Amino acid sequence: MGYMSLKIENTYDAIVIGSGISGGYAAMELCTKGYKTLVLERGRMVKHGEYPTAHKEMWELPTQNKLSQEELKDYPKQNRLNWWVNQDNKHWINKDTEYNYDDSANRFDWIRGHHVGGRSIMWGRHCYRWSDLDFEANKKEGIAIDWPIRYKDIEPWYDRVETFVGVSGQAEGLAQVPDGKFLKPVPLNCAEQYFREEVAKVYPERVITPGRTANLTEYNPEVHKGLRGKCQNRNRCWRGCPYGAYFSSQAATLPVAEDTGNLTIRPHSVVSEIVYDENTGKASGVKIIDAETGEKLEINARIIFCNASTVGTTAILLNSRSKRFPNGLGNDSGELGHNIMDHHYGMGVYGTLNKFEDTYYQGRKPQSFYVPRCTNLGDKMTERNEYKRGFGFQGTIRRRTDDSTNLLGKDLKDVIFKPGPYKLSMTCFGEMLPYHENKMSLDFERKDKNGIPTIVFDAKLRENEMKLREDGVKVGMEMLEAAGFEDIGYYNSATAPGACIHEMGTARMGRDPKTSVLNKWNQMHTVPNVFVTDGACMTSSGTQNPSITYMALTARAVDYADKQIKAGKL
Repeated sequence: MGYMSLKIENTYDAIVIGSGISGGYAAMELCTKGYKTLVLERGRMVKHGEYPTAHKEMWELPTQNKLSQEELKDYPKQNRLNWWVNQDNKHWINKDTEYNYDDSANRFDWIRGHHVGGRSIMWGRHCYRWSDLDFEANKKEGIAIDWPIRYKDIEPWYDRVETFVGVSGQAEGLAQVPDGKFLKPVPLNCAEQYFREEVAKVYPERVITPGRTANLTEYNPEVHKGLRGKCQNRNRCWRGCPYGAYFSSQAATLPVAEDTGNLTIRPHSVVSEIVYDENTGKASGVKIIDAETGEKLEINARIIFCNASTVGTTAILLNSRSKRFPNGLGNDSGELGHNIMDHHYGMGVYGTLNKFEDTYYQGRKPQSFYVPRCTNLGDKMTERNEYKRGFGFQGTIRRRTDDSTNLLGKDLKDVIFKPGPYKLSMTCFGEMLPYHENKMSLDFERKDKNGIPTIVFDAKLRENEMKLREDGVKVGMEMLEAAGFEDIGYYNSATAPGACIHEMGTARMGRDPKTSVLNKWNQMHTVPNVFVTDGACMTSSGTQNPSITYMALTARAVDYADKQIKAGKL
């Protein structure tokens, strides 16, 4: 599959900056509507199937899958989490030595990959709808600004996107995470089902359900278009799936876009700024730097979709300065770069279940169970006065062997071939409030090799998050105790923003141009042919994994732009 025309024209109907989850979706929607679309990717080309470690066993990877001390020197920030960069995925992770940032004020773990497909290759694939509990929270609590949309505005777009993406899951009838267009769920194993039933007896509001993930448990060629097949339960998703069994730009959106004949992808294209035309009051195009040759180009388009990720998009907008917008494109409100959010974790519980010793399970399912938000749901039973919002859990229960450390030969074999007891591990993901003080900016005095200013972060968890974390651990412990687990323990080590890889905010949606960057259609208030549909657009963070919402907002925004163009308004 080619994905790229070698001839790069000067003018396109649409430019999409970024080729990850939202960028790939924008490209597909634009191309299928007939627009000649250029996708700009700052990293290298990766075609479907070009996944170097997809078929390797753990014993085929160097140094037991860990980076060598020499390799670690390239990832001083991205490897602060100690688990993220490994031999099986290092080719997807940007080297800090090649593209660094400043987080000296407050630590920020910016996890990123520069290549076609972006983080759609190694995302966690959990897909949960937002509800009006999320869209109305800011207004009800007097936090930040109100969302300009509600669930009814995005519900049909969730339907559309979930159908194409292929989300496995189980309907539960929960208002806080509305049911969607699900494929059959990956079933809970016997221990997880037991956990679900026992917790429900004591805490009916705490529901253990199969994770809703973008893995095809069923394959329908009429619906799941692209280069996709059924999930093989290999659980090697972050390496890249040669079967196309999980949703990625490579396997799903870009092939569909290419089949229209309207797609051009230009890799190694570092977007430095969006060009504003003072005469028309619109953006005329973008300036790029070829990362291989250093050549500088300007490419024009009728509309521009910004999908370079929350941080990448906002860095481009802040660097797009003109007489009309001296502080960044569309930044009349002064909110561009502010209100950065992420989910926070590093808190959770664990325990042992001494039951079901005569059972086992088949395969390595590529997802975990999920516990949707169960506090501050708008009723007295779940109300918490000590903090706002809530949290969810993702966890697994697996049979794990006893500790084999320092064992060799027969002793080692005896341990690793004997299944141990069922052990639970459950991680809590908490909501982070949108604080104006949490921000990213540019240092125009310090520039990289391409002449792009250095990104500077200054964001941290605050009092509400810390109080929420305490209750998250407490709720988790209560659930394990209710289900009769033994050897129960917990951890609560606050992570820095960015570590959850769900960064959001910085170019938020809103009703008032004085307090927001985008309107309800993800369109810039003051530059109408520029749309932002990646995480930068978010007005609050919710507790749910956000990618399915980005895709729904993207499809909705492209539909709106198309109608505006056909009506002669854009």
